[in-house]
Amino acid sequence: MNSHSLKQNTMLLRFIIVILASCSINQINLCSTYPFATPHVPSTTLKLEGSLSFDNIDHAAKDFGNTHHFLPSAVLYPKSVSDISAMIKHVFEMRGSSELTVAARGHAHSLQGQAQAHNGVVINMESLRGEPRLRFQTGGRNPYVDVSAGELWINLLHESLKHGLTPKSWTDYLHLTIGGTLSNAGISGQAFRHGPQINNVYQLEVVTGRGEIMACSEEQNTDLFNAVLGGLGQFGVITRARVALEPAPKMVKWIRVLYSDFATFTSDQENLISSEDTFDYIEGFVIINRTGLVNNWRSTFNPKDPVQASQFSSEGKTLFCLEVAKYFNPEDSGFLDQKIDTLLSKLSYIRSTLFLSEVSYVDFLDRVHISEMKLREKGLWEVPHPWLNLLIPKSKIHVFAKEVFGNILTDTSNGPILIYPVDKSKWRKGTSLVTPKENVFYMVAFLTSAMPSSTGKDGLQHILSQNRRILDFCKRANIGMKQYLPHYSTREEWKAHFDSQWEVFVTRKSLYDPLAILAPGQRIFRRVTFQQQL
Repeated sequence: MNSHSLKQNTMLLRFIIVILASCSINQINLCSTYPFATPHVPSTTLKLEGSLSFDNIDHAAKDFGNTHHFLPSAVLYPKSVSDISAMIKHVFEMRGSSELTVAARGHAHSLQGQAQAHNGVVINMESLRGEPRLRFQTGGRNPYVDVSAGELWINLLHESLKHGLTPKSWTDYLHLTIGGTLSNAGISGQAFRHGPQINNVYQLEVVTGRGEIMACSEEQNTDLFNAVLGGLGQFGVITRARVALEPAPKMVKWIRVLYSDFATFTSDQENLISSEDTFDYIEGFVIINRTGLVNNWRSTFNPKDPVQASQFSSEGKTLFCLEVAKYFNPEDSGFLDQKIDTLLSKLSYIRSTLFLSEVSYVDFLDRVHISEMKLREKGLWEVPHPWLNLLIPKSKIHVFAKEVFGNILTDTSNGPILIYPVDKSKWRKGTSLVTPKENVFYMVAFLTSAMPSSTGKDGLQHILSQNRRILDFCKRANIGMKQYLPHYSTREEWKAHFDSQWEVFVTRKSLYDPLAILAPGQRIFRRVTFQQQL
């Protein structure tokens, strides 16, 4: 952005703030009109119920990844969808005379600045409280809830349970906004059965890059509906969602078993996700050279055979853990134990490593938050998180694992490594989500944490170097990998990522956000000015 454009954007926004401050005694609760004109923009009116701030906005240049920091010019705290529409429409009507961009920010769990807007406007979606946050429809065969996109999934869970209901599909971490996960996909251990979270919404309310408020579903504005789901924020800001619900269980049987052989591990996983009679949640993770693993699990799990479990050593080994869960209600527990025993009898895990736990449904779904609180206590949560999330085709998972776990990651992992298969054959078609061509593929997530100022193997540069080695291998070996929560630097890389979907993606961008105002932090398109074209 040149100095003239930056000065123009800043002056315009500061003018709005001056008017805002002078018109309202209580800036948090206002409804005012802001008339203004610039040399390039005809006189227009911006009405806001919420507030727009230049002060104390450093937080909007931070995210969970903690590696990219782009300071905006202002933060919008909307009180209604109309506030979001008014802001985006005003920026759109400035046309090519400005380079101002707009980014929606949920709970800031993005990894590389995707929800940031350098010198632009960041919308704080969690402040969107102008309309009823939750409206439940509990009757009929398909119950649902209409919910603000700025609401957290954990809050939706608690409110749904009051009606004896629950969303069907989850992410592993629930302290994320509804709009944030729907803009990516929302994949976890229930996706093999219900698909990702984008599979489990009936309707959306969206503010496009033109500032239009549009309802969309499979029956109405279908192209926009498909574009926005998994669309990385490129086509509109999701402001409300109609989320599918089902009857909620009260308890969970939570089970972990270990494997030393990768082929056996993946064979059991693939059989479980393809079976009609199976667990409700299926994931897995890789364990590299962990000392005292079994003892660490004892705080949550009980070994089936304590004597044999105590003799098992994980030190110096690469092991593979299958993690499964079965949901139930207390009155069904006797019958359930027999069913679980039958399911486990078909698996080829190391028999001395069967660990079981029984927890509430809420505690199971919110399990990662417990780890978060422990890390926060130690000051280890707000550190760099150079995560790498990959989708690996089933046919290449063994080639991938042999190189990555045999040659690249050999002595430590600097965080959990999730690995589990999903089958997309029943997933919603036509969304913007990019996956490998094969129906069955593996989610492989390297959830690393880097120690600040470290130059060793737990430092940021070493982890980034490992990530590059993994990505370089995938390219060299023609793995057919796709990134989940993708991050690329060049247009050519994005074109390769979208592959055959690229032209559709570009066409949708020209329809719904023709000036490339939205989600600049994804770095897919450049803001359109008088001198630039998409």
